[in-house]
Amino acid sequence: MDSAAALPALLRIDAAARRVRLDPRDPAFVQNPYRAYAAIRAACPFFFWEDYGHWCATTHAAVGALFRDRRFGRDLKHVTTRAALGWPERPAHTKPFYDVEDRSMLENEPPVHTRLRTAVNRAFVSRAVERLRPRVAALAHALIDRVPTDAPFDLLPAFAEPIPVTVIAEMLGVPTNHAPQLLDWSHRMVAMYQFGRTRAVEDAAVAATEAFGAYVADALAQRRRQPGDDILSLLLAAGQDGARLSEDEIVSNAILLLNAGHEATVHAIGNGVAALWASKTDPAEALATPERATATVEELLRLAPPLHMFTRHALEPIEHDGVSFRIGDAVGLLIGAANHDPAVYPAPARFLPDRVGPPHVGFGGGIHFCIGAPLARLELQVALPILFARLPRLRLAEAPRFADRYHFHGLEALRVTAA
Repeated sequence: MDSAAALPALLRIDAAARRVRLDPRDPAFVQNPYRAYAAIRAACPFFFWEDYGHWCATTHAAVGALFRDRRFGRDLKHVTTRAALGWPERPAHTKPFYDVEDRSMLENEPPVHTRLRTAVNRAFVSRAVERLRPRVAALAHALIDRVPTDAPFDLLPAFAEPIPVTVIAEMLGVPTNHAPQLLDWSHRMVAMYQFGRTRAVEDAAVAATEAFGAYVADALAQRRRQPGDDILSLLLAAGQDGARLSEDEIVSNAILLLNAGHEATVHAIGNGVAALWASKTDPAEALATPERATATVEELLRLAPPLHMFTRHALEPIEHDGVSFRIGDAVGLLIGAANHDPAVYPAPARFLPDRVGPPHVGFGGGIHFCIGAPLARLELQVALPILFARLPRLRLAEAPRFADRYHFHGLEALRVTAA
């Protein structure tokens, strides 16, 4: 969070060519990417990131526009093939992972995306999510009842992880006591998005995918015998009501919801708590009323977002900012950079919950705008005020460090003391 942190030693910017060399695993970048974003944005706001091999956008305007531009998308199979693009086939050993991923709503464009998203949207509209407020509050209180008061502890597993994973498990209709296993599978699967992943990471992700898929399929079989008031039952009913969801599509999207329903929120809580302390703000004051809590949560999601890059692919030949894209060319939308764009957020490194400006892009945009945004917001708006009201003497026990897993930006641990 330190705005005075050093720039990555190996950052190389060629402003004339609009090319950047920057290892996303550089320790200085891992701990504070915002200094590098600022330097790059000042020199070439739309740039070619050589380490990734694609163009990237850093400004709030460009990132927002590209999220909404339907000429870019997540899925290409409806317009071309890997062979036609000259792309190698994915390694055979990764096929089980991509088979599941490719059936999720996140990895599809209309009309498939529309059909899949419509089937689950009812569970995530604001009025449905609002009914979860008492449950989130009860979870927060129960977790705080169990934290040690005589020794430092890690706030992530003690508080930040159990809330979102329990809530999404209950929404889907799977036992909450299985949360540790769900977390393990999820962590191994999302490791596939890391820069420079290894064969060991791929094998672990595939094993987790296969185990997770079998688990969800078994849960679906139980719901067929005994439907409930949960998302799995909703998906089964949607398939019967003409939405034509296959068993494989239900499994893939249930896994997506379980993974997405907690991974980012865990780190939004951890990053938010650390950012509040770094800002020298009194958390109790910042969260004193529902209105202040809402404003504080939005500013924390802007200031310390847990996701920093989403990619899109050109679905047709297109020119953007003087760059010609062919079908299949990727563009990186740098959420962390856009959320710190001084053109729309003056003094972007400062925590200013009363800011006047456009909404942040922490939840993406366009048709792939995060379906769980209302739930994530509610969890933070409820959990953070309870945390600081119940533990007014909560303090850092050691300096927080971010984990090496760009484009996720979350802490390795958040060691605190409540005494």
